[in-house]
Amino acid sequence: MDGSDLGACHAPRLPDAGARLRDPSSVRACNGSEALCDRRYDQVVYPTAHNAMSNADEGWYVPNQRHPIDRGLRDGIRALMLDTHYYRGEAYLCHDDCRIGRRPLVDGLCSVRAFLDGNPDEVVTLLLESHVSAEDTAEAVSRSGLGAYVHTQPRGAPWPKLREMIASGRRLVVFTESGGGSPEWYQNLYEHSWETAYAFSSPAEMSCAGNRGDARNPLFVLNHFLNAPVAGRELAEQVNHDPMLLDRARRCMRESGHLPNFLAVDFYDVGDVFVVAAALNREPPP
Repeated sequence: MDGSDLGACHAPRLPDAGARLRDPSSVRACNGSEALCDRRYDQVVYPTAHNAMSNADEGWYVPNQRHPIDRGLRDGIRALMLDTHYYRGEAYLCHDDCRIGRRPLVDGLCSVRAFLDGNPDEVVTLLLESHVSAEDTAEAVSRSGLGAYVHTQPRGAPWPKLREMIASGRRLVVFTESGGGSPEWYQNLYEHSWETAYAFSSPAEMSCAGNRGDARNPLFVLNHFLNAPVAGRELAEQVNHDPMLLDRARRCMRESGHLPNFLAVDFYDVGDVFVVAAALNREPPP
């Protein structure tokens, strides 16, 4: 259940990101689509795995996903909601209680780094519910080799286009729900975004009302999962399919004037999250 030991990634680290600069005009596809290359980061929808570390394949109790982080990224997930906790003095990925499922934080980050190493035209986001200090999070990022990839976004500045992020090599965005700002790339999620509620027990309850964050912020987290009282595949079957998912995303977009950037679901392998994200990405952003 621990995943691996607390060592850093087995593969050799990449050189500094500056050694991997590319001519932006050479970037032909961004997150799988040429059309997305000239959209800003905040004009793109990213299929998002809620509690991405908690998965059935690795034996987690009451999982939120079927597959682990690396499989999710290979399948098309481009944003990972991850919870960090301390367990026996070390930083781990856990959901509330590390006794029911855990993976060393640096090990989980190594999976992200391996994906970025092998997929140079992809932009990925981490949304952290952080119960680990910024210093220990930064150490895990450094040990995993992800430091070469992290993007720092000045608050209030326009987000770069995906093409620009890919050309710069800085194509990993890291948000934390609490704290943030040190190091600079460790950014407070709700200074850049806002979200819907997330404690829904039935499809009828799934409104577009705001929860945390200011709706004037450029990024929008659409929480689209049920807890009755905990996650389950049968609950995902109720809400992950088109037209339910697409209809709610479009309704929230109309009501808020915001593109649902992070389309967050449990059991991403159930239903149509990738189809819905692609459909929204084919539409002009608001």
